[in-house]
Amino acid sequence: MSASAAPISPTRFAAALESLSLSSLYAKVSELQNSIAHLEASNAELEEYARKEDDTECYEALVENKEVVERMRERIGLVRKEVVEVRGLPWMPEAEGVEVGERRADGGVEGVPVASNGGSANNGTTQGPVNNGTGADAEGGEEGVFL
Repeated sequence: MSASAAPISPTRFAAALESLSLSSLYAKVSELQNSIAHLEASNAELEEYARKEDDTECYEALVENKEVVERMRERIGLVRKEVVEVRGLPWMPEAEGVEVGERRADGGVEGVPVASNGGSANNGTTQGPVNNGTGADAEGGEEGVFL
């Protein structure tokens, strides 16, 4: 890492989470998990090369990457704390072994609240049906666009 760029502190990261929606928190976890997966894959290749070539620069990069992965895991823990402890909501990303951001069979994205019939998701509060503006009944089998 360059001397001029330092990672955001865990305290500042946790403070920034307060203003994010639940779906944004889950999206951040998905982003972090994706970054970890890519870093671990490239670390495996880098480690193999560093061992074969006895390359100290590659080894130093590998050590730095491992530190970055640990910071990312710490951030996932901070997001989880925000969801579970601060907001008192269930932790959903690992439900049924599905990663956050992964597509479900119903076309939705895991970790993102589902809206039906044109309504918006509202994090667990009850809301009546919302007219989607087409004037057609989705269960009636009529043609039209149903959102």
